[in-house]
Parts: sequence; structure tokens; C-alpha cells
Amino acid sequence: MSERFNTTKMRPLPEGRETAPEILAHVYNALVLKGYDPITQLVGYVLTGDPTYITSFNNARSLICRLERDEILEELVRTYVTTKLEVSGG
Repeated sequence: MSERFNTTKMRPLPEGRETAPEILAHVYNALVLKGYDPITQLVGYVLTGDPTYITSFNNARSLICRLERDEILEELVRTYVTTKLEVSGG
């Protein structure tokens, strides 16, 4: 209960974390470090827009809110398709 009264210290944006892939990687790692299933949490966020799906640990929530949800979907689809084409040799 005393945890909710603690002051949250704001951390500056880490250098070089301004692109969608870098932000997503940072958020993914923060979710893993806090013990969450990053895929489930990110899907919840993309579907609802509710930032509480993303931990505030390591400034992850603040970073993910810098991206529009369509930007996140665009990056995920781009990465998926690119990876599939590389694997299939196409």
C-alpha cells in the first residue's frame, strides 16, 4: 500500500531511442525485466490504447505513448513481412 505513495522519478529519454523499432525494443525489454509477457501486454495496448498495459519501469510507458498505435502496427507488420521474406529467400 505504501508503494502508491512513492514519488515516481522521471528519467530522460535514453539517447537514440526515438524511432519506432528502438522504442518497441526498449518497451519489450522493460516488460521482460518486470516479469510480464511482452507480447500479451503490447497486444493489449495496441487494441485498447490503454497505457496501463505497459509498465512505467525504465520510462517504457512514456516512450510507447510517443508513438501512435498505427505506427506501432506499421512497424510490427513491416518487421514481420521483412523477416518472412528473408527466411523464404523472396
